[in-house]
Amino acid sequence: MGTLTIAAAQFAPVDDPAANLETVRTAAAEAAARGADLLVTPEYTSYFTADIDDRFVAAAQPLDGPFVTGLQAIARETGVALVVGIAETTEAAEATEATDAADRFRNTLVAVLPSGELAATYRKVHLYDAFGSRESDHIESGDPEQLPVFELAGVRIGLETCYDLRFPEVTRRLAAPEHGASDVVVLPAEWVRGPGKEHHWRTLLTARAIENTVWVVGVGQTPPIGIGGSVVIDPSGVAVVSAGATPGLLTATIDTAVTDAVRQVNPSLSLRRYDVALRHRPGGTAHR
Repeated sequence: MGTLTIAAAQFAPVDDPAANLETVRTAAAEAAARGADLLVTPEYTSYFTADIDDRFVAAAQPLDGPFVTGLQAIARETGVALVVGIAETTEAAEATEATDAADRFRNTLVAVLPSGELAATYRKVHLYDAFGSRESDHIESGDPEQLPVFELAGVRIGLETCYDLRFPEVTRRLAAPEHGASDVVVLPAEWVRGPGKEHHWRTLLTARAIENTVWVVGVGQTPPIGIGGSVVIDPSGVAVVSAGATPGLLTATIDTAVTDAVRQVNPSLSLRRYDVALRHRPGGTAHR
């Protein structure tokens, strides 16, 4: 059993990676002052514009580029671990050392420990080809076999991104004891505004917490594009802290003793009769 204090910083990133890095630095300093062990920021923290286009490809950086190395320095300076969404270059771009050599980038989460070590990465699997958007036009989908889970202060943390939330098997795989065995799932997002979207966001986050008896932390971008609505939900589906639409920082303590107590009453993970399997295309290749 363990506890972990998580800070969630919701804001609207801009099209300037250096400015966004300073926003993360300020949030990490405030998180440290509040006693947080981990800071989570939204999807596309490194770079964002209203339209996902070739500008993202040009702005993408490798994991050893200035944005991630800047995150590593912030983690070391503040003693706070980080989970941050970035635009990452693809292997095709890295092979030629030129981001204009490819027409795709990766929508990636990086987890950085307080030591500066890169603990985990997650490349978004389910691309947002819905509600009039087409992420797949510019983003390279991640490998569906990824199992992005890392440990901090004895607490296991699973990673997923935005549209992944609409696919319940993603969280089930992160939470199931035979797979990720996560105590908490963190979900950075750019949940686009629209009719009913706030309801979708909160309902789905709550469902993922209840059905998996796991803590869930959703961290969103703020308007004008995102809805904000960052929230920490306990394994029984209760929101222990939440935010509105304005930029800010919220904190909550994850306690695995609460998880154990909920699972004694509601042992849904141990009673289930189905497992999660990768979907395959004809010919035997994993669906991507």
